Amino acid sequence: MAADPGFDWADIRLVAFDVDGTLYRQRPLRLRMALALALRAGGAGGRRTLRVLSAYRRLREDYGEAERDDVEATLVAATAAAAGVSADEVTRTVAEWIHRRPLPHLRASMYAGLPGLFAAIRASGRTIGILSDYPAAAKLAAMGLAADHMHGPDTPDFTRLKPSPHGLLALIAAAGVAPHQTVLVGDRPERDGLAARRAGAHSLIRKSKPVAGWTCFARYDDPVFAPLLAGA
Repeated sequence: MAADPGFDWADIRLVAFDVDGTLYRQRPLRLRMALALALRAGGAGGRRTLRVLSAYRRLREDYGEAERDDVEATLVAATAAAAGVSADEVTRTVAEWIHRRPLPHLRASMYAGLPGLFAAIRASGRTIGILSDYPAAAKLAAMGLAADHMHGPDTPDFTRLKPSPHGLLALIAAAGVAPHQTVLVGDRPERDGLAARRAGAHSLIRKSKPVAGWTCFARYDDPVFAPLLAGA
């Protein structure tokens, strides 16, 4: 799919990126983790871990939909109750299987063209931001990427998941720009796109097919990025 080349970069000063599904392919990574889990902890132990991870991801989606406050403070307890395990087990399981084990595989799963695009954004004098609903600092380092500002569960002022505009507005404030000078690059219109729209910012949505009402792209060398890659 050729992205709409008409996006105007002239006033954009902050280019913010979602991480999961936007900077790297999630499906092959999750399949790899599922295989590793099956090989390491088959039987009842493996099913127990899968139950925890499934409940955690489902509840996290629900929390974003409901725009609940203090997500991190309540999600572990809710997952423990839903999965029938202790809060400590939830914390250990999430840390191992969602935060730590995927890291060595992220660079291989990263979408092509991102290092060059990040370099072009920085060379243009624009600011790079990261807005993620999951801890992102270690993931970014594993992919060999760097940002000027980050907002997510591993930053102190994180309270709400997207599509709340709270995180993007905090990122905009940290970068010292205006909402109309900001574009959020994400993969989910109902989360990333809506967060940008509610913050008064622009959005670019990574999708293999067009989505009505949104400016979409399929690759990081699509025409929409041509002005940045050309040094504009």
